[in-house]
Amino acid sequence: MRNISKLGIAAVTAMTLLTACSGGTNNEASSKNGEGADAGKKTKLTVWHNFAGDDARAKTVRAKIEEFAASHPDVELDAQAIPPDGYRQRLSTVAAADEMPDVFLSYSGSHIKGFQESGLVQPINELLDSKQEWKDNFLPGAFDGSTIDGSTYLAPLAMSATSFLYYNADLFKQNNVAVPKTWDELMAAVAAFNKAGITPIALGNKAPWVAQSTILGSLADRVTGTEWFKKAVAQDGASFADPQFVEALGYFKQLVDANAFAKDANTIDNTQAEQYFVQGKAAMMVSGAWTLTNLAATSEDELKKIDITVLPSIPGGKGEANTITGGAGAGFALSKKAEGDKKQAALDFIYAVSGPETQKAIAESNSMIMYKTEVDQSKVTSLYYKAFELVKTIGITPVYDAYLSAEAAEAINNGLQELMMGGKPETVAQNLQDAQARSLNP
Repeated sequence: MRNISKLGIAAVTAMTLLTACSGGTNNEASSKNGEGADAGKKTKLTVWHNFAGDDARAKTVRAKIEEFAASHPDVELDAQAIPPDGYRQRLSTVAAADEMPDVFLSYSGSHIKGFQESGLVQPINELLDSKQEWKDNFLPGAFDGSTIDGSTYLAPLAMSATSFLYYNADLFKQNNVAVPKTWDELMAAVAAFNKAGITPIALGNKAPWVAQSTILGSLADRVTGTEWFKKAVAQDGASFADPQFVEALGYFKQLVDANAFAKDANTIDNTQAEQYFVQGKAAMMVSGAWTLTNLAATSEDELKKIDITVLPSIPGGKGEANTITGGAGAGFALSKKAEGDKKQAALDFIYAVSGPETQKAIAESNSMIMYKTEVDQSKVTSLYYKAFELVKTIGITPVYDAYLSAEAAEAINNGLQELMMGGKPETVAQNLQDAQARSLNP
């Protein structure tokens, strides 16, 4: 199950360490050459990540890790690629035993905050400040979910964009349907495609986070606004039982009642929904940036039929219309226990796998990033390039489960499934409120 790579050769020298501490430019060369009194000494560095798959982004990051190992002969690298399904549980297990790896992939929001509150990580401000041009080229908000009390703990490798509205432009044209920019236009499109015998919106909500992450968060922000959501999360002057959130759930219920989704939406997974959409059996799909990566192997003839935009505006809503839910994705965190040579090696590693070259390479693997770079259009799909350009023109609002407690996230995920089976918005809202309140005041 584990992909363990151990590479090691001669060590960092005393001169290298002095140069590193003084900010000199000879650090890398000295480290590579292994010159000096400490030649032969190895700095062991343990790294955990979940880039274990065969997708282009995973392969890109693993290649950068291998490059780091080859260019840092002073480091004995123990890099473990753990499958995503079991990754968080593995981290929780070692966290409970206070045996964290030196560097590990974590997520912005509540995930990294939990490690920070437990005293298991240390900031990477000194690395960011020493690479000012790199730091300045991250997109606005890139560090919001990983900055706590003024200290930053992650440099994101990805944008966790979750609510793009993908649509089949050919189907819209053939059925004389306007691409929806308002809620009324969306409901009209749903009616038109149902009449034509085409599923309006593909959804695979077997894993119940999908509807929450891709649809509800974006709809709800348009109704309530972002500041209300943050207050409700903090239970500070707002409640998820408030009328505005019940109204937001009501918009989702409107889609359900209008048969916007297939009857089996709660029993198929997201991958099945993607294929259903690509095959032209559904006119639209609300999904995240992961779909861009998943569809990268699809033929260009099929992808050229697909265009991408944002969910429509909500009448009278307090939130911004031209937005998607998302934010910074995962990044590498630094263990609190990393000191001296180990800490320097860890910071070097984080920069090597999060720096400008890696950001560009990840982008050119058809994965969204929170970093300003140019991509070679010939290296990415037409659909990815459309999304890459779209992101430059829109705002980002919070993904619910990145801010809610684990119990509250489960409550809203299950609640949306209940709504799809006839449940009431008021009940779902109250259950979410109760779960979040219990989490903050156990």
